[in-house]
Amino acid sequence: MTTFTVWKYEDPQGAEHASSILARAAADKLVKIDDHAVVSWPVGADRPTIKHGHENTWRGTGLGALWGLMFGALFAIPVLGVAVGAAGGALTKINEGLGITKEQLDRIREEVTEGTSALFLVTEQGDLDRLGERMRGMHSRLIDTNLTEAERSVLLETFGGN
Repeated sequence: MTTFTVWKYEDPQGAEHASSILARAAADKLVKIDDHAVVSWPVGADRPTIKHGHENTWRGTGLGALWGLMFGALFAIPVLGVAVGAAGGALTKINEGLGITKEQLDRIREEVTEGTSALFLVTEQGDLDRLGERMRGMHSRLIDTNLTEAERSVLLETFGGN
């Protein structure tokens, strides 16, 4: 099953560090990362920086477009004025492509703020127990996912997040 998750870290470097751990875990075949993006918002910066992973060039192109729409909707598109129509269209595409609702985008926007970072993941086929061992102590918090409540509980228990 393809899983979308967003993990928040309480410092601007946390998501990048987690991304490095996940890359090693993928090389060890503990997880298949379809795509990922790291959002880092340093203290004093006007907006966050975004680094897209491009794991799979063919699939990454499509996901890259969705990441672009999502990050634009999260951090760049004004809420008022002419852009409202464009924002609505972008939100529809994000919902169709990744199954992310406006409410989920609002929650992510509220959580990813100056001085924090977030790791956005699209994954499949993970060995959660072994992957969880590597991710323990990362002080992350699951902001959002497309998992059921039962699957979410297992994920949080395994990774030690909250």
